[in-house]
Amino acid sequence: MLQAGIVGLPNVGKSTLFNAVTRTRKAEAANYPFCTIEPNQGVVIVPDERLAALSKISGSQKIVPAAIEFVDIAGLVKGASQGEGLGNKFLSHIREVDAIVHVVRCFENGDITHVDGSVDPIRDIEVINTELILADLEAVQRRKERCEKKAKSGDKEAKAELALSEKLLPHLDAMKPAITADLTDDERKLMKSFFLLSGKPCIYACNVAESDLASATKDPDKHPLVAKVREYVSHSHAANACVVSAAIENELVDLPEDDAKAYLADLGVSDSGVNQLIKSVYSLLGLQTYLTTGEKETRAWTITKGMKAPQAAGVIHGDFERGFIAAQIVHFDDLVTLGSEAKAREAGKLRIEGKDYVMRDGDVVEWRFNV
Repeated sequence: MLQAGIVGLPNVGKSTLFNAVTRTRKAEAANYPFCTIEPNQGVVIVPDERLAALSKISGSQKIVPAAIEFVDIAGLVKGASQGEGLGNKFLSHIREVDAIVHVVRCFENGDITHVDGSVDPIRDIEVINTELILADLEAVQRRKERCEKKAKSGDKEAKAELALSEKLLPHLDAMKPAITADLTDDERKLMKSFFLLSGKPCIYACNVAESDLASATKDPDKHPLVAKVREYVSHSHAANACVVSAAIENELVDLPEDDAKAYLADLGVSDSGVNQLIKSVYSLLGLQTYLTTGEKETRAWTITKGMKAPQAAGVIHGDFERGFIAAQIVHFDDLVTLGSEAKAREAGKLRIEGKDYVMRDGDVVEWRFNV
């Protein structure tokens, strides 16, 4: 299962957000730096309103949603790449995840300590990213030195790694994250084997005050701190930002779903910021969903974007891929609009696809295979 790591400075709301995302109280959330030492891990359900609608059509006995894993990583501080604040240990935890959720404090509260004494989200982002880039610089330099001798002897793999290292070093030296480097598809694929911290896809979670959630969600650019973050990360890091209120999400953890919706409605918010964050992270990880449905269950299956039908079938069982014959597919939107599989077939929306079909998010599938 792919993992998203929650990072940020101490006391920005990481552990509170982790508890909200996982709907648990696993992570200690306290008003002092480094209350998290060892990372907390939790499986997170990916919200998907399509499952209930599909289940209703099929009369399913149960619903099985998609899931990903979130990891709450301890707060980083300036100097982490040199070991400050147990930095080397925390950086190694980031290296192990597949994507990063960077929590940024966008609220004022004199009762909650800020490690730098004031609230400045751009400064905070730069502190974290500088440490990630400095760690990457050191890692790429070491890799370059290891490859030089092998490359001289004609080793093709070493030559490719050396060329990529020489391309990345000046980019990182300019304090630019590896993910924004101008690379070919092959170079980007090779870079994954470098496990660079700043080469991971990232989304920024702007943690706002409870009183600001409704207005910031409706128009993020009217919240001065959120607007700054959105502009900065889009230009400097090719990343998106979303709005959450960890304090409100923390209140929702213990509430039944209907009560949580009513609570949000009273605040003037239609959906949980955490729900939007989870969906964004799912997409950030390069994932999408296809659906199966029947009387027994309606289930969401996780696949990578661009996956073809036989490989998608193999997610259920290897025999489905080995014995793949065809896929009977109707898109969710068409099925719900028409109301049944029979009507979808009459309308020509139910089709048979072969082994070269590239799956779409929201495909409702029945596999045909023979082993």
